[in-house]
Amino acid sequence: MAVQILFSPSLKWLGFVTAVWVQAISGNNYTFSNYSAAIKSLMGLTQLELNNLSVAKDVGKAFGILAGLASDRLPTPVILLIGSVEGFVGYGVQWLVVSQRIQPLSYWQMCVFLCMGGNSTTWMNTAVLVTCMRNFRKNRGPVSGILKGYVGLSTAIFTDLCNALFAESPSKFLLMLSIVPLLICLFAICFLREVPPPSATGNAVQDKQESKFFQVFNLLAVIIALYLLAYDVTGNHGRPLSVIFVTILLVLLATPISVPLYSALQNWNRSGSDTKPDIEHQVSQVHEPLLVRDDVIVVEPVKCRPVLGEDHTILEAVQTLDFWILFLSFLCGVGTGLTVMNNMGQMGLALGYVDVSIFVSLTSIFGFFGRIGSGTISEYFLKYVNQLLLYALSFIYLGSYIGLIS
Repeated sequence: MAVQILFSPSLKWLGFVTAVWVQAISGNNYTFSNYSAAIKSLMGLTQLELNNLSVAKDVGKAFGILAGLASDRLPTPVILLIGSVEGFVGYGVQWLVVSQRIQPLSYWQMCVFLCMGGNSTTWMNTAVLVTCMRNFRKNRGPVSGILKGYVGLSTAIFTDLCNALFAESPSKFLLMLSIVPLLICLFAICFLREVPPPSATGNAVQDKQESKFFQVFNLLAVIIALYLLAYDVTGNHGRPLSVIFVTILLVLLATPISVPLYSALQNWNRSGSDTKPDIEHQVSQVHEPLLVRDDVIVVEPVKCRPVLGEDHTILEAVQTLDFWILFLSFLCGVGTGLTVMNNMGQMGLALGYVDVSIFVSLTSIFGFFGRIGSGTISEYFLKYVNQLLLYALSFIYLGSYIGLIS
């Protein structure tokens, strides 16, 4: 028990590293363009039918409310296990169809398995975000930006890994989508969990460490994004260079593990330098009254509605203006980006490009910069800018989204 308390900051950072790895492989919802042409040709679909398949995939994310409700009742390992198994089944069946190991399924059956694959990522994202938000309550903006940034970057990671190792094979790409998230989630189950907050004495020291460590995570994420960008824009590569690229990429993805190792080393050195507490001195500092009155009336505190930044239940969230602003913004704006991502492959082929994976990868990389920057920017606005300005900006963006749809 003492060892766990001693290394609880290190365990928290180890859990955050595994969360980063989960997010780095959970953006498979945005990779549909990499294998949509294979499904279209094997099943003899029209473009409209293919679009409806992509809609079925996106509808799976609409059932993410189930993962949100389960996060208050189920532990993190169970939520991760549900998402990984669901993704293994959903993308595994698609791999069986594209690799022609089974006969093409009926249209409605493919919709079901695409929906399962799309819903699987909501369980992974919920488990990761909820746990890390609770572990880092004072740095929720950077946590959200880093984790969501890796989700955007995961599409480029999967795409470039598949291009480097498997020569743009749709069936092998789907095999990666089914197996790799399962293995990463099984590993994360061992380490990703809520860690009790630090004591009052060590709280100030750990707050300073958190800001420094998050800067390290941001820097590593930007380096990985630039590395993927350099690989994409330099054209075709031979087999030896592709193997070297994959090796360096895996090393870069493993680099964040240095943060919890450094934290554990610091805690170990700090515990060794501390002297044994003087028990008599501690006892002398305790001041208790000699007489205790028995007629003390205990007043129960009045439960107040949580403010912005605190944990909300579903019912408490739907009663706030912030929730409905976010809901309408996502409802009107996010669909345009998903539509472009889902049809990126068909758009590239229509323009005469044989290899459309580079467009998917570049979109993912540039989306990463927007995601990771939003965390730091949102944290700044919440601290220094009036809430009314945030509402005004939200309505401006909402109006632009409605204009795009119309």
